Amino acid sequence: MQSNSVSEGSKAFDPNIIVRRNFKEKEKAAMVDLRKKPYYLSEEQVQWVEDTINSMTIEEKIGQLFVNIVTDRSPEALKEVIDTYHPGAIRYQNAPADVLYDQNKTLQEASRIPLLIASNCEQGGNGGVGGGTPIACGAAIASTGDEENAYLMAKVGAAESWAVGCNWNFAPIVDLTYNWRNTIVQIRAFNNVPDDVIRYSKAFFKGTKTREMATCMKHFPGDGTEENDQHLIMGVNEMSCEEWDQTYGKVYKALIDEGVMTVMAGHIALPAYSRKLRPGIKDVDIRPATLAPELITDLLKGQLGFNGLVVTDASHMIGMFGATVPRSEQVPGAIAAGCDMFLFFNDREEDFGYMMEGYKNGTITEERLNDALHRILGLKAALNLHIHKKEGTLMPPKEGLSVVGCPEHHQIAAQIADQYVTLVKDRENYLPMTPEKYKRIKLVFIGGEGRVIAGQLLKGNDEVIKADVIRQLEAAGFEVDAEEPVLKGKMEEFKKRFDAVLLILSVEGFAQYNVMRVKWNLPIKQPWYMSEVPTIVASLTYPNMLIDVPMARCYANAYMNHPEAVHALIEKLMGRSEFKRAYNDNVFCGRWETRF
Repeated sequence: MQSNSVSEGSKAFDPNIIVRRNFKEKEKAAMVDLRKKPYYLSEEQVQWVEDTINSMTIEEKIGQLFVNIVTDRSPEALKEVIDTYHPGAIRYQNAPADVLYDQNKTLQEASRIPLLIASNCEQGGNGGVGGGTPIACGAAIASTGDEENAYLMAKVGAAESWAVGCNWNFAPIVDLTYNWRNTIVQIRAFNNVPDDVIRYSKAFFKGTKTREMATCMKHFPGDGTEENDQHLIMGVNEMSCEEWDQTYGKVYKALIDEGVMTVMAGHIALPAYSRKLRPGIKDVDIRPATLAPELITDLLKGQLGFNGLVVTDASHMIGMFGATVPRSEQVPGAIAAGCDMFLFFNDREEDFGYMMEGYKNGTITEERLNDALHRILGLKAALNLHIHKKEGTLMPPKEGLSVVGCPEHHQIAAQIADQYVTLVKDRENYLPMTPEKYKRIKLVFIGGEGRVIAGQLLKGNDEVIKADVIRQLEAAGFEVDAEEPVLKGKMEEFKKRFDAVLLILSVEGFAQYNVMRVKWNLPIKQPWYMSEVPTIVASLTYPNMLIDVPMARCYANAYMNHPEAVHALIEKLMGRSEFKRAYNDNVFCGRWETRF
């Protein structure tokens, strides 16, 4: 490895050398202690970590820094990735439970060192396995006001993802929704109250710990203050250091003290703290946290005392990939900054080469690599993966797949949905919506354009949701017209044909736009009828849709578009079940006209 050393006498005259020297001292100070929180390793576990690291080739050490994304599930392809690139962890796109089970079994058997296998169970089991049970999003949980529901959500997610071999959950979301325009964490985060986020997150930890699984709070240093989607552009948290300390900093410190094992660094800059911790830093040199040593090494690991593992957010997001430094510098630069694992290859051969070159040229010091490896292997030891590897129990019994999407979990989903569906306003007393009152219903359904996942646009399930709404309304005795004429007609004829309009908003998107709003793709769908015909508006996704229908006299938020949420919504609109909880003031989008 090349050395960057210079004579002792020259150091005093070169401010850049002084900066490097000071950072190296901070780097050493941030070295992990595996016997302390959150690892609490025994001497036997520590010895396994040391022995394993000492037995590794440099290629294996570099490979441990990567979380590989599975793109080809064939056994041959899986084994080739393990043999060639030696990844420390795995993430994948959802598939049926038996497919994922076989995939993860093949991966664990092929790897000499047990793998961390990550899921994204933020809302229940649906983030870990196809057919998994969606329970609730963070915002829905907060609307219930009950942390027990956060516990149940995490417990279901842990049970269903564990069944297919997962041991690491990229959740909970601990961001704060200060900006109603934010599309990334608006419903994923709990709310904009730090104490609430702490309370629900602690409950989430307990639910996850019902299995041998690590949690990963995200996205440090904090999303929700602005509207940028880091899939498309770097996020910027513009809070002052004092503001951040009282909000996001309070959340992170409390949950670090609680013992969270891993943190995901976001492609989010925190300029105030970068300037404070790197006096004289130029604006052009301010980086997202994933590439900012002052935020990861100094703030997170130093000031906040985080002794666990830091993983980057997905490295193919433009928030990182489009930064003002080349990819060849970004890959090792993330590890040099203090991140311990790098989420996803862009190209396996190229990124592996970039990381190796970064080690050889001194970007990644021997101390930093050694520290990262101890944190990675320490997490595996804390989860007893080395013992499970030896005993052949890294994968649970395959018959345990029956838990995925089981009736008990769907009952939990229904129980919680009954609590979180929220009425925001009913100014004209349109509710209850009954067949006796509104026999003939015009259904207007506004869907989304799908979600970009792993670079692909995936269509949503709008037609399935719409069909479910129609089925439930007709079963209740309504006559439902869901046809979509091309042109608006005569108002008087419309009033003669329909007693009421049910306007369903199921708008969602991901990695497409920085702001997600209602798109009226047909003139007939525009709310031209709202002032003439009783119109009940309900959002099945984002709770900020009042911004596009401020004239709505009756509006409800269901937060989720899964069957249990849709059923709970219709039951409440019909008066068969009462609205139980309150909404967050963000629903009004800071506008006066949305409130009446």
